[in-house]
Amino acid sequence: MTTIVAVRKNGYAAIAADTLTTFGNTRLHATQDASHDKILQIGDSYVGVCGSAAHHLVLSSLLAKTPDVQLNSKAAIFETFRKLHPILKEECFLNPKEDEEDPYESSQITALIANSHGIFAIYSMREVFEYTQYWAIGSGHEFSLGAMHQAYARLDDAADIARAGVDAGIAFDKNSAAPITLYSVRLK
Repeated sequence: MTTIVAVRKNGYAAIAADTLTTFGNTRLHATQDASHDKILQIGDSYVGVCGSAAHHLVLSSLLAKTPDVQLNSKAAIFETFRKLHPILKEECFLNPKEDEEDPYESSQITALIANSHGIFAIYSMREVFEYTQYWAIGSGHEFSLGAMHQAYARLDDAADIARAGVDAGIAFDKNSAAPITLYSVRLK
């Protein structure tokens, strides 16, 4: 899996991720993976994607050719992914089934978004959340949340807090490893 975090503090948003790819028990380290960055740049937004390795390539392709992608608010992110869902199914052959009792078809995608408007997450049922301080996704998220909880009051720089979050994921999650990729953007 992965460790991806986003932090908002003192007029900046930062997003960071580990760079390890895993296939069952096999680990593909960044030194062996030419495409180890889990964070996509889509317009002025940074999108950290976890889950299947295919999601990164699929989202990169679809979002790059989709006109007027809006990722600047909860409503805009929802609409973008709502419009992408049928394309994911028809053109990319997404399997939308998770649990029989789910109220909606799954997009199977979990992602964090950081841009000049804030930090957001989108989940598989197209639930969108906007965060005021920090959040984490992926298999190392619990470790990251604890580390960022401690770092948020002590550190002033969003990037330093994000780095602390991913460092904790790397230290304790067997599916996360260094190096870290990190991007920052000034908030409006």
